[in-house]
Order: sequence, then structure tokens, then C-alpha cells
Amino acid sequence: MYKHFIKPLLFTKNPESAHYFTFSWIKKLFNLPILRSVIKSAFAFEHKDLEREVFGLTFKNPIGLAAGFDKDAKLIDEMSMLGFGFIEIGTLTPKPQEGNPKPRLFRLPKDQALINRMGFNNEGVLAAVERLKKRKSGVLVGGNIGKNKTTPNELALDDYLYSLHALHPHVDYFVINVSSPNTPNLRALQEKEPLKQLLQAVKSATDHYPQKRPVLLKIAPDLTNTQLDDIIAIVRETNIDGVIATNTTVVRDGLKTSSNLVQEIGAGGLSGRVLKDRSTEVIRYLTSQSGNAFPVIGVGGIFSVEDVQEKLAAGASLVQIYTGMIYEGPAMVKRLKMGMVGWSDKS
Repeated sequence: MYKHFIKPLLFTKNPESAHYFTFSWIKKLFNLPILRSVIKSAFAFEHKDLEREVFGLTFKNPIGLAAGFDKDAKLIDEMSMLGFGFIEIGTLTPKPQEGNPKPRLFRLPKDQALINRMGFNNEGVLAAVERLKKRKSGVLVGGNIGKNKTTPNELALDDYLYSLHALHPHVDYFVINVSSPNTPNLRALQEKEPLKQLLQAVKSATDHYPQKRPVLLKIAPDLTNTQLDDIIAIVRETNIDGVIATNTTVVRDGLKTSSNLVQEIGAGGLSGRVLKDRSTEVIRYLTSQSGNAFPVIGVGGIFSVEDVQEKLAAGASLVQIYTGMIYEGPAMVKRLKMGMVGWSDKS
């Protein structure tokens, strides 16, 4: 139904309008008593073979919703009904910010891809906290945090620590986002010394809480092998709990969409099928070069159960989806899980 009716309707709207239109209808329909049980039943599928123990947390299945879809923690209960094993909110910043000027989200249908330059648009971490206090589902939630656009890099740590302390009682793990291409100078924080200092301070802050929260680092797919070697060294030195590989890319190679249209769209992070191979390469490099020293969550270009298995075979412990769901629809989550059990049975 999604591909034949809902997707064509949504694709008549500009991508950001379609996103908020979808949000409003999910909020309405998923909370109607008459539909709630129907929706839960339609998307329900769990199996003991899907359970994972990763960085001290028990995931009922390895399929997560990547950050960016529910930035402000508005739909955790509703999205959990689709069967996700975990949901990542954010990227959240200490202060609310509007993000970059519109238009800032673009579809590339020929490539089943998106380009975004949203710029950490969000209502601020404290607004998200108030919603998290009211959530009813038990799905695991990750808090993806970043710095405000107006915060200079030398003061970035203050922003990360502010959000960490605000979110700590309400999320299950943290993601330090220094890899978005849409906040000026943010990726400079991926350089070895600034990143090491940032992660050491964040890890130290979490260690002061009785209830520990895993700390993960989200990295760009555009890092060189030398930079990935630095990431491995930093993870070991700072003793953080894992890596998310990868964020969106600024590279435009291999696209079917005309170069003129791509140039017209301009700057932004590219996600979708075109990112699949590179994200898998990064996962494989991190796990092989580190000797599987830390867990990796694989994200980028996942559309099928074969894509999931590719990420897991490369060394990922869990995976996340976003762009694939925009093109394939919410039933994708159940399809991936059912396919993984079938694949496991055949292997």
C-alpha cells in the first residue's frame, strides 16, 4: 500500500513538508484506540534469534531508527509500534535553533537517495526531555547530541556536556555527533586532538553517574584510512563504548541523477543506496583493524535484508535505517527482521 498509494502522495509534496505531514498523521492515527491494536499487530514480529547484547544493553532486535527522523522525541511511542529495536533522537542542541534556510531537504529518486542540509534544526534539549518524561513504550532510546551553530569549536564541549546532563536520566545511550556536514566547522572536531579531548571529557562526565550510559561516536564516511586509524586509537584511549558508521557524505560520485540537478541542489549530506558500499567499507575497516575491539552500529544505504547481512558480515553489531524507509515504507522494519531469521535459519 505504501509504494502504490502513500508514497506517490507524499512525493507530490516537497520533502520537508512531506516529513511533517507524515508526522502529523502518525500522531493522529497511531493513537486512535481502534487503530492502535491493528497497527501493533500488523507490524509485530520478534524472535529470540534477533536479540542482541551490545555495550551492556539488551536489544530485542538489531534494527534501529537513525537520528534525524524524530529529532525532538515527538514520536517515540508511535515509532516503537513499527517494531524498531531502538530509536535514536536528535541531533539535539542545548538551545533551540531553526537550522539552515529552506529548501534544505531534497529527493534523488533515481538514486533512492536524499540530500539534506538541515543544520541541526531542533527545539532544544530541554523540550525533548519533557517529552521523554512522558513516553510510555519501553523501546531503547539513544540521545544524539551536537553543538549549537553559534557555539565556537573551542566552547563545543560545554554544549555536549549540557545536553548530556539534561538527557542522562531519560535515554539509554549517547551519540556524539561531530560528523554532520551541515554545521560550519563541526567536522573539524573529528581531528585527532580535539576529538580525543572532547570524548575524554564526555566519558568522564558519564562515569560520575551511578547508572552508566554507553557513549558512541558518529563518524563521517569521508574519512581517510589514516583518519580511521586515529578513530580506532581514540576509541581505545578514551574508552568510549562504540562507533556509529556512518553519517551522510559530501561526495557525489556514482549518482544517476543529472549532474546539473545535483549542482543546483548544492551543499548537503547525501544518504541512501549510493552510501551503502562506503559505509560498509568503513565498518569493515574499523572492525578488522581494531580486532573487533568495540561495537559498531552500521548505517547507510540499507534497503533489504541482504544489505543488513552485509553490514553484519562486515562487523556491525546493530544497524539503523532512515532513507531506506522513506523509499520502502514502514513495513520494511518487519520485512528485515523476518528475513534475518530466515537467513539465519539457512546459514
